[in-house]
Amino acid sequence: MLHSCPELIEYIQQVGFLPLLDSGIPGYCAESLMAEECRFTQFADGTWEWPLWEWKSPVVTTGNCVYGKFFAGKAGFISRDWWPDLCNWRRSKNPLPAEGSIEDAILCTLRENGSMITRELRAACGFTGPKMRSKFDSYVSRLQMATYIVTEDFVYPTDKHGREYGFGWALLTTPEELFGAESCQCSRTPAESYQRMYDHLRRLLPPATEKQLKKLLK
Repeated sequence: MLHSCPELIEYIQQVGFLPLLDSGIPGYCAESLMAEECRFTQFADGTWEWPLWEWKSPVVTTGNCVYGKFFAGKAGFISRDWWPDLCNWRRSKNPLPAEGSIEDAILCTLRENGSMITRELRAACGFTGPKMRSKFDSYVSRLQMATYIVTEDFVYPTDKHGREYGFGWALLTTPEELFGAESCQCSRTPAESYQRMYDHLRRLLPPATEKQLKKLLK
């Protein structure tokens, strides 16, 4: 069981790949590893406490890892050691978006601005009409799965007393902007990267089925 943010950071470095919430593989997510006092707690007055959620920002900014929707569209952490292999494999299956496409416009907007919270990026890309939020989010999720967009940090609104509240907004950027272009480069072929990751996850998760492992890396 993990009791602190430094313990979570150390664990991510050990396992390399860690979904934030339920991955479909029993026990394989950050939430399931939290000690009892670190789990989500709802209080009678409607407020809540969730240490794992609060740790996301320091893990992302100081934990030498990458955060985004990398596991079948669900969020999680990838250590910087494994990131080049994931980029190598995912981008081989998902080339850069065609010029003039919506995905290309999203990436160009991010590159021009460096980083943006999701709602600012959505507005800048013209997704302001009814029911546009979910449509836009699906484009961003696909770009995260393809390793073209990552989360740099989380931004929280503050109340009149200057106290942060809510679940926060993801501050999005590109991995090249955040870590440098070399962070996404790998000397292996995409197939070699895939096999290396698959073998690692197979050792890490003996009970997982082949279908489950392939879903994690797809």
